[in-house]
Amino acid sequence: MTVPTVPTTMDIHQILEYLPHRYPILLVDRVLDVVPNERITALKNVSMNEPFFPGHYPHHPVMPGVLIIEAMAQTAAILSFKSMGGKPDDKSVYYFAGIDGARFKRPVSPGDQLIIEVSIIVCKRGVWKFAAQAKVDGQIAAEAELMCTVRKLED
Repeated sequence: MTVPTVPTTMDIHQILEYLPHRYPILLVDRVLDVVPNERITALKNVSMNEPFFPGHYPHHPVMPGVLIIEAMAQTAAILSFKSMGGKPDDKSVYYFAGIDGARFKRPVSPGDQLIIEVSIIVCKRGVWKFAAQAKVDGQIAAEAELMCTVRKLED
């Protein structure tokens, strides 16, 4: 008999233990649900105070697609570390290994809540592959398959 996995949430203080990112590149505000070895759902509150909005675009602010992908990757990193049962350290770094099938379906604007859903497709020889979606009001804003890996830094 297997024991069911209980989903857990994470606040910003717990997120900071799992991600080395800090302002202005930290793009996950809260984890709503994480089931190690399966899936994670996270939240990014998109504010007009984001440092990229004055230049992208001043007359019609839109969150850059590359930052939406980065938010999905950060969410995937949390899922990886939770699944491995550890936290990152100063001797390792979490890298993108690939991005496939990235599609952008709607703009993300100030005031939006970006709900990020990531699930594990496979993990082989330390390379993780994820299916990721970012949604606003239930509509897909972006989606991609992400490949990531943890690498040890040389002394």
